[in-house]
This record gives sequence, C-alpha cells and structure tokens, in this order.
Amino acid sequence: MKRISNFVLPLIFLMIGCDKNYRITKSNDWLIDNSIYRATVSENNEDIILSNGLVSRKIRVSPNAATVEFKNGVTGETMLRSIKPEAEVTLNGEMYAVGGLQGLNEHGYLLEEWIANLNSDSNAFQYRDHVIKPIQSKLKWNDKKRYHTSKLKTPRGKELILQFEHNSELLEDIKVNVHYEIYDGLPLISKWITIENHGKSSIEITNFSSEILAFPEVENPVETPNSWQRPNLHVESDYAFGGFTTGESNTTVFWETDPEYTSQVNWKMETPCVLRSKLPVGPNVVLDVKSIFESFHTYELLLDGTDKERNTLSMRKMYRTLAPWATENPIFMHLTTTDPEKVKTAIDQCKATGYEMVILSFGSGLNMEDASNENISKFKALADYAHEQGIELGGYSLFSSRRISDAYDVIDKETGMPGGAKFGNAPCLASQWGFEYLEKIKYFFEKTGFDLLEHDGPYPGDYCASTTHKFHKGYEDSQWAQWNMTKQFYHWLKEKDIYLNAPDFYFLQGSNKCGIGYREVNWSLTRDQQILLGRQNIYDGTWEKTPSMAWTFVPLTEYHGGGEAATLEPLKEHLEAYEAHMAQNYGSGVQACYRGPRLFDDVTTKDLVIAQIDHYKTYRDILNSDIIHLRRADGRSWDGFMHVNPGLKEKGMVMLFNPTPKHIQEKVTLPLYYTGKIDNVVIEGKDGLKEKLRLNRAFEVEIDVNIPAKGYTWYVIR
Repeated sequence: MKRISNFVLPLIFLMIGCDKNYRITKSNDWLIDNSIYRATVSENNEDIILSNGLVSRKIRVSPNAATVEFKNGVTGETMLRSIKPEAEVTLNGEMYAVGGLQGLNEHGYLLEEWIANLNSDSNAFQYRDHVIKPIQSKLKWNDKKRYHTSKLKTPRGKELILQFEHNSELLEDIKVNVHYEIYDGLPLISKWITIENHGKSSIEITNFSSEILAFPEVENPVETPNSWQRPNLHVESDYAFGGFTTGESNTTVFWETDPEYTSQVNWKMETPCVLRSKLPVGPNVVLDVKSIFESFHTYELLLDGTDKERNTLSMRKMYRTLAPWATENPIFMHLTTTDPEKVKTAIDQCKATGYEMVILSFGSGLNMEDASNENISKFKALADYAHEQGIELGGYSLFSSRRISDAYDVIDKETGMPGGAKFGNAPCLASQWGFEYLEKIKYFFEKTGFDLLEHDGPYPGDYCASTTHKFHKGYEDSQWAQWNMTKQFYHWLKEKDIYLNAPDFYFLQGSNKCGIGYREVNWSLTRDQQILLGRQNIYDGTWEKTPSMAWTFVPLTEYHGGGEAATLEPLKEHLEAYEAHMAQNYGSGVQACYRGPRLFDDVTTKDLVIAQIDHYKTYRDILNSDIIHLRRADGRSWDGFMHVNPGLKEKGMVMLFNPTPKHIQEKVTLPLYYTGKIDNVVIEGKDGLKEKLRLNRAFEVEIDVNIPAKGYTWYVIR
C-alpha cells in the first residue's frame, strides 16, 4: 500500500467504504465513532488471538507460548520481525525466559511457514493453560460525586492470562502468569506479569522484563546516527513519575539492540529494535510463601500515521478510557490563608459565583501532619461549613523538597550521606517517617472530611541507599518499595472519593490532575506576559493531555515576586487582565489555580466572575472535550484552538484570541473532520454571527472572524 499523506487521509477514509474487515472510513474512524470495535479473545487450533479490528496479537501456544503476530488493524502493518520470550524473570539469581520459541535462522523478517518448525527452550517456563475473562476494575471510583465526562467507570474488553510453570524441581511450585488486556474501541493492548509462590520457602525476584517485542527498524543506517527513529506506536507504563508529561515520566520503556539480528544493515549491529519493559533497577524483592508479586502494567498504543494531532488525540482517548477519573474537572480557587473567617468568606464567594472547590494553598498555614485535636477540629469545622454551602474543601501537603533527618532522608548511593535526590534533600517514603507521614495524611482526611489532596512531591522516583529504613532493604529495592507505597495511598484516596492534584504523572494510579507545564517564576512577569505565555502553555500542554488533566496558574496576589505589575489584586483595578485569564483558561477547559484571598472585591468584579463561570457551565461538556490546535500564540496575529466532540449537540467550540493592539478581521479556515460532521454545520459566534456552512472535501469551512484588539471571541459549531 502506498503511504498516504495525513493531509488527504480523511478524504481517503470517506471514499474507500467500510467492510467487515474493519477498514477505516469517515463513518467508522475510531477517533470519531469507535462503537463497532469490540474486543475478542479467540482460540484457533494452536493460536490464541486478541483482536478488536484496530489491533491484533496472535500467540502460538505450542510447543510453548510466544507472540507470533502483532498487527495494526488500521494500516494493515505487521509489527514483528522476530519472536522473543513473553517475559523474563530473574529468580534466586538465575534468569529464566517465560515462553518463547527458538530455531529462527533469520531475524529481519518472519515467514508464517517457519513458525511450525520452531521449538521450546527447555530451561524456560512452559505454557500450561490460559484463562479468558472480562476486564476488571483496577480502582474503586465513585463517578457520582463531581462533574466528569466519562461514560464508563471501567474500560470494556477482555483479559487473557497465560499460565506458565517450570520443569525443574527447584521451581516446580513457582507459577508465572502473563496478563494481556485488549480494549473495546482502542488500538491498545496492555501487559503485565504476576509470580505466585506455592513452594515451601521464599524466593528473591531480582529483576524482570514483562514485555519483549522485536520490531522492524524504522531506518537502516550503515553508520550509527546521533538519534534513532522509533516504530509508530506509543508505549508507557503505570510505573511513571518525575514529570508533567508521559515522556518526562517514562522509566520502564527501553529500546535495545538485538544480537540475534545479524542481517541488519547497521554494521555495528547497534539498531535499537527490541522493545523491552523493565525496571531500571530492581525490584530485588523477596516473595514469601503463598504470596503473589505483580509487576507494573505496560500499555502499547498503535498509531496509524505521523500526524501529531491525530496521534495525540489517540493518546487522549486512551487516558479517558484507562483513567476516567481524570475527566473530573471541578472549578476551584487556591486560598492563601487558613484564618477561619477568611476561609468562610472564600467559601461564600465560591458559592455566589458558581465555583465548586476551595484548595488551601501552599503557604496558607495548613498542616495535615498535625494530628492534634485542635488542628483536626478547626479544619473539620471548615469542611462542614463548606459542605453546607455545597462546596468541596481540600488542601496542600508537601512531601519532597524537604529535609527531615539523617535517619529518615534519602541516602545518596555515591556518598552514603543524605542528599542526591531529584530535589536535593527528600525523605524516604519507605522509612518509618514516610510510613507515619502517610498514616497522618489518612487520619487527617478521615477526621476532617476534606475532599481534595494537592500532593506536592508525590514520590518522584528517588533511590535510597539506606540499609536501615524499615520498608526497604537497600538501593536496589528502594524505588520499587516507595512507588508501591505511593500507589497504595493513591488507590486509598480514590476509594475515599478524594480528588488528587499531583505534579507527577500518576493518572493511571488514581491522580486527577497534573500541571499544564510552566516555569513557576514566569508568574512574576507582567500581566500581559503572563496572559500570552499562559496561552502558549495551554496550547503546548493539551497535545498529550485532555483539558481536565491539567492545571495552570493565575497569581491574584504576588507569587515568586514581580510586585504590582505581576498581580491582579486589587481585582477591580485589573478587570481586563482578570477576564483575559479566565477567558483563556475556562475557554480551554483547563482549570487554573487562582491563588489569592478572594475571588472578587466589588460588585463589578463579582459580576465578571459570574459571567465567566456561567458561560463555562453553559458549554461545559464541549469545553472539556479534546482540543484541536489551530495556531500557537506568538503575539503577532490571532491564535487559538478548537474543542471537538462528535457525540454532543455542540460539535465544536472555537476560541480565538487577539494579542495585538489592532482589531483583527479576516477569514479563518476551521478543520472540522473530528467534529464528525460531513456535510453542513451551523456556526454561532460571540459577535452575533449565525450562519449555515457546507464543508468542503477536506472537511473544512471558512468563516469571517472579528476579534477586538487585546480581546477574544468564540464560535459554537452545531
């Protein structure tokens, strides 16, 4: 098949028609309507096939189990060039393959007729049986407590569990299970392993690889390039931390060389063409008798082109499915005080303007680690008052970026002294202090009824070389131990319906929101700079995140300096800047930390806030839908973005901004492919425009826009 330009792809989709082999058309593009793509796990002679029309994975189970085909159902591309084990585990110091088939003489491509002649490694764990069942929920989430856009609490699809045992007497009571999930409506497969100890003594799990796939190389340079292209798929795991994006937070995805692939073009055989999911270090854990070890989960999302918008829309749809709680998006303010009367005033202002949550910010005086009766009583009374007004109350707690003591801090491997953490000094969560810290936070929430935790420095991935901390043995198991404690704590929060803001990528473990991506000191720049840079942050931060997954910032009072020129207080004296912040934040669906002592200081300011919140709530569903990126802010001309959702009455909503001192009047072309419309649309504008337009063959319409100087406008598409 000839490679199709992404520009003409929608046209081709419209023209080719749909058949029972799931060829994509405009009417069944899974990013517009994925309802026909149902996950199945079928058995065909010696093969088990996971498929949903968008992706398929075929596993041959004799003489051992191994993936022999991994196929992109949209493009028809077969992703494998060779066969590898389904996993590898190192037990009591010895590495064992789990499954796999041997005997290939060529590893640059794979012919179907070769597979029947392959054999099993006698020292590998051998396939014994399998189980097929519906996907089970990973977290308990109450989808009735606050606003969200998710249609399902749990992804729908099938789980396949391959069960392996070893032939040796040393390992006869050890079972390794390889788990796969395939989902309705997504070109996505996830994978992980569990290890069961049914023996009479404990075993040590030094490390593991839960996924090993041999992909064809994307390029074949003879000499080794400075950087390598990767196959067209997105891979991540739920063992993620240390960043605001999946790329920053990736710790388990490795692209390695393949020494078996001797026919590759690169003469040094340095082509990174094996995908391996593993820990950088560890876990180095002891598995006791009658215990089960579970690895992290790896997610493999197949992409069908090179268009950035389409590929990141695919990622956003994945997050909406796997982490539906991340579509919750309460309207909140950041309060800078814990003075009871001022907190009550802020709660009253939230009720009056339509806000839904008050967060007691950093520097407010909140200390959740204080378990005294006086502290608990104070904040329980405030939570009770907020709940009486229909407002949720939450607060901030710092974990990292602080020093506790030599006994409890992270120990640097090189120096043997405290320090060396990502943020310099940090406590070790797997110390006694760390355990007690989590217990204190739980106690605070149970006793006060708080609704949100803003957790600054959730475990960011530090290693700790201490050998005296209670909940880890040394350096090799320290990261794994701390991650598991964080994971369990975040699952507990979700079970208690406690909303979680965290500046690390914990969405797949229960967090609701992460930063949009900004440099904190930029909020000390002038108001005009903050507004335009803020739109750049929104534009850049909503490629891989849905609007509800991100927060941004608005300094009502001084933050990181800047003085009067950087702040909005007194609010009544800076109404234009206040409106500009709200228009772009609520217009993008990205909630901001409006950090200060109040939301309004007179009737005019109050009316402004009410008008912005009323407009947001009127169009809340479409404003929480995915963003199509139109033009990034550069200060030279208009910029903007468009929300799209083919499942709503409002198919799209366009937000356009004018940072210049001159009125802008020009024609703008809107790409409407992802609205799902194929013929006509009705467009209504803030400026009174209302017209019916016919889409061209590229699914576009052209409209006349009028954007006031230093202002904004919007258009609804129905």
